[in-house]
Amino acid sequence: MSQEKIPFVRQPFVVAIDGPAASGKGTLARRLARYFDLRYLDTGSLYRAVAAKAIQLGVSFDHVQHITQAAKLITESDLRSHLLRSEEVGQMASKVAAIPEVRAALLAYQREFAYTGAGAILDGRDIGTVVCPNSDIKLFVTASLEARAMRRYKELHQNDNSAIYERVLQDLRERDVRDQGRAVAPLAKAQGAVVIDTTDLDADAVFERIVALIHSSLQGNIS
Repeated sequence: MSQEKIPFVRQPFVVAIDGPAASGKGTLARRLARYFDLRYLDTGSLYRAVAAKAIQLGVSFDHVQHITQAAKLITESDLRSHLLRSEEVGQMASKVAAIPEVRAALLAYQREFAYTGAGAILDGRDIGTVVCPNSDIKLFVTASLEARAMRRYKELHQNDNSAIYERVLQDLRERDVRDQGRAVAPLAKAQGAVVIDTTDLDADAVFERIVALIHSSLQGNIS
């Protein structure tokens, strides 16, 4: 499918995509943003950037005040760092995301991004529930733990031959527990969200289904 810039009836038009790690939500969000010519924010990169900055500065994750201060120093360039994709940063990001003060510090940034211009597509853990609960489209993208672990393992193995599937599986299991069990903004399906299980679907099938869903929503909004 080629890029399509559609006339959004209501602007800004916001698409919220939530789901667990390695479910395919990021791939979907990026493709949708390109296709519909909307801005895209991987909100997980914000927490990864905070974790990376804390590691770089030698800040202990027990010092909430220092971690929160690191969150306030995040710039757009920090979100493009190659360090964000490391497994160490990913694990630390999940812990950082459980800190209420950090989530509060990053909330305004996310909302401003979403509601600027024609709109945006955001993916994360709490977009449809907390960040943008009034999104025009809400999706909850998921897959079995085993399928997600295999995807992450293959991704890591491209750059690290020492990656071990069983360890990746356990890391994802622990991350799911943290994401779903945290006191503030736990991972959960937003009210009215469409559930997309990608366990047995390839990226193209998921993409085409959501493009059709968005078109259907837009047509329903045309008076």
